[in-house]
Amino acid sequence: MEVPAAAERNKGPILAVLRECAGRGAGRGALRVLEVAAGSGLHAAHFARALPHTLWQPSDIDPRALRSISAYVEATGVPNLLPPILLDVSQGWEMWGGTQPATLDLLVSINMMHIAELRCTEPYAVNGQISPQSNVDFDRSLRQSNPAWGLRDTALLRELAETNGLRLERMVDMPANNKSLIFRKL
Repeated sequence: MEVPAAAERNKGPILAVLRECAGRGAGRGALRVLEVAAGSGLHAAHFARALPHTLWQPSDIDPRALRSISAYVEATGVPNLLPPILLDVSQGWEMWGGTQPATLDLLVSINMMHIAELRCTEPYAVNGQISPQSNVDFDRSLRQSNPAWGLRDTALLRELAETNGLRLERMVDMPANNKSLIFRKL
């Protein structure tokens, strides 16, 4: 079970945002949640335990991450935390191993957008502006590693979301100059 320092540090603030989003469904049966790029599985285990009215489905494309997630599932024994599935979001949803978007109540993606090609679509550029300097430096280092990576502009994400039947409901400021973007179905 991997325990990334950033995941440990951010689990509380992210849970606060998720409580607002997932709390709306409490009392009407289990909310189906798909966590894309669940990484170590630390967040999945923490969120599933804290949100017992959810059915939490972690996923990842990395075999190492899938092993870590499986270890969390086994070690925690949280009944609403499902075994991880292999998921490549660069493929159309038809290839998502039977997971249909229409069956989901919530899709969660943490720390993936900036290390994925835009077609798969943390800290974000807001209306073309990246700040503070630490995020400018982070964006530069990501793009040096892979030109398809980098901080995404919220205006572009809003446009892409609308094209796909979603609207940007709100942006929530998070610790360490990060943001949570909340999209809803139109």
